[in-house]
Amino acid sequence: MVVDDDPSILISVREVLESVGFEVVTVNSGRGCIEELQKGFRGVILMDIMMPGMDGWDTIKEIVDNNLLEGNLIAILTAKDQPDEKMDKLKEYVIDYLT
Repeated sequence: MVVDDDPSILISVREVLESVGFEVVTVNSGRGCIEELQKGFRGVILMDIMMPGMDGWDTIKEIVDNNLLEGNLIAILTAKDQPDEKMDKLKEYVIDYLT
């Protein structure tokens, strides 16, 4: 699943992943991610950090708090070149940080 509020990022990442055989779900918000997980999505989540409303860190916290992490791996997908200070609290739930 790709979680990003930028439609061009969603399209680009989806095209790249589908071109190598992955099935891709895209959502444009943290809330959309939570909804997909509640519907049963299991797999890798590429999470943007800088999103309006519920940012990526808030989304990860909600995933953990609601026991939705099982069967999923989270990688941070962001334009920032330095990890956010919130990452210290949630880094144990993140497998990679992609800039």
